[in-house]
Amino acid sequence: MQLISHSFKDGQAIPGEFAFAVPNAAQHVALSANRNPHFAWSNVPVGTQSFVMVCHDPDVPSRGDDVNQEGREVPADLPRIDFFHWLLLDIPANTTEIAAGSHSDGVTPRGKPGPDTMGGMRHGINDYTAWFAGDEQMKGNYHGYDGPCPPWNDTRVHHYVFTVYALATPSLLVNGPLTGANVLAALKTAPVLGQASLTGLYSLNPCVPLN
Repeated sequence: MQLISHSFKDGQAIPGEFAFAVPNAAQHVALSANRNPHFAWSNVPVGTQSFVMVCHDPDVPSRGDDVNQEGREVPADLPRIDFFHWLLLDIPANTTEIAAGSHSDGVTPRGKPGPDTMGGMRHGINDYTAWFAGDEQMKGNYHGYDGPCPPWNDTRVHHYVFTVYALATPSLLVNGPLTGANVLAALKTAPVLGQASLTGLYSLNPCVPLN
């Protein structure tokens, strides 16, 4: 399989319009357009009955002591964990393209509704759900796509890995809530016929080069 995007090239920076936040000189960050990027895939395996799209950031700090704290930095060598930004399940077999902005266009406080979405597809719960759990104005279940918003004082560039999976089943059976961990666990035992990935880079720290 091959995965491409008109929104950014593999290994290159993700434009700010596809992020949750962009750099801001006065306040470090400002909310952005938060549009989902465009994607298209080809060379689909014979027998494919549906697709799953997963986006995760493997560079999220494992400890939050220094995150977004004035006068401090998140060290590049700090151990990192995964943060899931998008889980789109049951994409029909005759769909091989996702238009930019079709699943997210703006920041939605308390999260977009789900899991059911257009065309019989399902949106999983992204990790902003846990991130905003203690924020009275923002807490809620965040379904669908919400883009990059790494710590503004992180000294490491963040990688956003978008992966499309081709399945020999019309629907992915997931045990429990549609979280990143549960979706990945389901994919490990599902009849996956093929997959392809595309990686974009992003940072809110003006001192971090995007390469």
